[in-house]
Amino acid sequence: MTIRERSEALEKKILSPRACLSSKTKGRQVWEEPCDMRTDFQRDRDRIIHSKAFRRLKHKTQVFISPEGDHYRTRLTHTLEVSQIARTMARALQLNEDLVEAIALGHDLGHTPFGHSGEKVLNDLHPQGFRHNDHSLRVVDLLESSSKRQGLNLTYEVREGIKKHTGPDLPQTYEGQLIRYADRFAYINHDIDDAVRAQVLRLEDLPKDLVEILGVGHSQRINSMIRSLVKSSLDQGKITMDQEVGGATQRLRAFMFETVYFNPKAKSEEEKISHILRELYHYYKKHIDKIPNHLVGVYGDGDYTDDDLIVDYIAGMSDKFALHVWQKIFVPKFWALD
Repeated sequence: MTIRERSEALEKKILSPRACLSSKTKGRQVWEEPCDMRTDFQRDRDRIIHSKAFRRLKHKTQVFISPEGDHYRTRLTHTLEVSQIARTMARALQLNEDLVEAIALGHDLGHTPFGHSGEKVLNDLHPQGFRHNDHSLRVVDLLESSSKRQGLNLTYEVREGIKKHTGPDLPQTYEGQLIRYADRFAYINHDIDDAVRAQVLRLEDLPKDLVEILGVGHSQRINSMIRSLVKSSLDQGKITMDQEVGGATQRLRAFMFETVYFNPKAKSEEEKISHILRELYHYYKKHIDKIPNHLVGVYGDGDYTDDDLIVDYIAGMSDKFALHVWQKIFVPKFWALD
């Protein structure tokens, strides 16, 4: 018996009947010989962590664009917080932690530079529109190619969890459904923390009725949300929250949209970001040959349009790289005179 087979046997013994077993995966798009040490979901997690798209998340905006402090969240720290919250809930519910972790680590790989501001611009410009969850799937299926394979060739369950971590459709697995809640728990609470740090919000501004239900501090609120989901999901046999805490969480999210996400201070740089990304898009539309050849090479014999190529290139940029490319193209160079 291999180490992987031993791990698969252990899953069958200790996980809930509702858990997705790695030995029961629907498989990969292209068959591969199983690893003798790692389960398929562990293998997926490792491929995501070692991808270039994952590393770029450290320089992608979460909410506040180009913050000057060291402690503001980035898309990478958000991803890690989602993973931690999801794993805590998965362990309590005896679901598959490896599957949960893989989905969590991959769910935002397709996010644009400058957060949702960048996503809005690309959605306006691309004829087919742009959604970061769909693009995350495109990243793992196509854009993270190597000499060994096209894309990361992840399992069906991880791919579905990434695509459906937001939007109207629920993932088939309980683990995928768990990520939708973990994502929300993470961003609501860490965005409060960052908004207070940015002096966009004060803790005393939080609605008192919600504070009484959820708690005032970061850890208190997350703890309330996690406990609600775990207890309710155990009682009802589905991933859900009780009416009181679930309702308070929804109202706190609505409060954040009204008070922070649409706040003029938080969005003060959005017009500049829109200008930069639109200029880059239109520049490459006229100079498609300027896009690096290594990106063109990932398509192989597949069909793609110039707009697909431009969006794939811009969406993959970090905030810093997008600014660097824009300055290189549009800001004049000054001659040094003796």
